[in-house]
Amino acid sequence: NKTAMVLSHLKEHGSITSLDAIDRWTATRLSAIIFNLRKEHIIDTEMVSPYGGTRHGVYHYRGEINGE
Repeated sequence: NKTAMVLSHLKEHGSITSLDAIDRWTATRLSAIIFNLRKEHIIDTEMVSPYGGTRHGVYHYRGEINGE
């Protein structure tokens, strides 16, 4: 399932963008996956505009809410 794949990627790489999710798993609803993951995990959002144009989010994994 895509939620498990996104969580695994976050834990291994530390961050993910919607383009990463689309390229890897055709997951077009990354924000919805992140919303659900935030029930048990700390995930920060950084808004970036790398080329001075459209902004997009980079999600950073910080750990589990209960500290494990």
